[in-house]
Amino acid sequence: MTDKVIHFKVIRLLSEELRTYYVFPDMAEKLCAGLQKHLDDGDYDDITEDEFFAYALTTHMQEICHDEHLWVKWHLKSLPDEEALRSSKEWRESQQLKAKVNNYGFYKVERMAGNIGYVDIRYFHRPSWGGDIAVAALNFLANMSAIIIDLRKCSGGYPGMISLISSYFLGTEPVHLSDIYWRDDDTTNHYWTLPYVPGQELDDKPLFLLTSKETFSAGEGFAYDLQARKRAIVIGEKTNGGAHPGASYRLDQHFEVFIPIGYLTHPITKQNWEGIGVTPDVQTASEEALMAAHKMALALIIESFSNSPLEPLKALVAEAQEAYKEVAGK
Repeated sequence: MTDKVIHFKVIRLLSEELRTYYVFPDMAEKLCAGLQKHLDDGDYDDITEDEFFAYALTTHMQEICHDEHLWVKWHLKSLPDEEALRSSKEWRESQQLKAKVNNYGFYKVERMAGNIGYVDIRYFHRPSWGGDIAVAALNFLANMSAIIIDLRKCSGGYPGMISLISSYFLGTEPVHLSDIYWRDDDTTNHYWTLPYVPGQELDDKPLFLLTSKETFSAGEGFAYDLQARKRAIVIGEKTNGGAHPGASYRLDQHFEVFIPIGYLTHPITKQNWEGIGVTPDVQTASEEALMAAHKMALALIIESFSNSPLEPLKALVAEAQEAYKEVAGK
């Protein structure tokens, strides 16, 4: 097929999917009209590479709706039929293996100087996959005096995992976290914390969350919720703001589109972080966020235990003071 025929076909199929699934029907019409105008104006005529065409479609749609969850991708390898793909055992096993070799998003857990717990979460995988890893990581933090959760490279994930992790930090009473309306089947899911967590709760631990411009989607949502509840101090860079969950759809053998099909509402703010992002309580460059959080946590430990007559806590304060001097001197 000629490039123009491919462009026409992909835009027709893309428009059909947008009209059927995009969470805001009125915006879907604007997106379709915008793509058609670019096609009619010949803006794609000089594009001969399919990969660049997909990029152009993504750019033109995001210029209209500013929704970074909406994108088109071209694949060199032929895509299987969508229904066959989603029912494929091989595909599911491949996806789970990919998650497994990345430790289900938990890249690092450690005790930092001053008895500060640190965990680096890159993705909130579904709890049926990574729940045991999450529980193990959070139980490792049980005896820490303060906790830092690094979301600087967290690109998204599933609300179920957020519910599990949040349950450790928000107490035993069920807490309403969010509601998500799904346009594709016209239903609303309500997300709450769990009444019980395996191991020790962490609701009495000072909590610091690190963000960057790479923090996106569910990574932003976790920070957004705990900040709104004044449960955590957010440190780092302002995030870009992608709140609408979605799903992938096959356009043809080589083109895929990811379409936001859900709208999240937070029970406290009555809105979400779409297009707004999360503004940290302490704004600093991404590469300096961990040091800033560690310094704040150490100061808190020193203040909290400096008058304790107990020898273990005296030793902890001494360790924290030494670490504070080192961090402050950098």
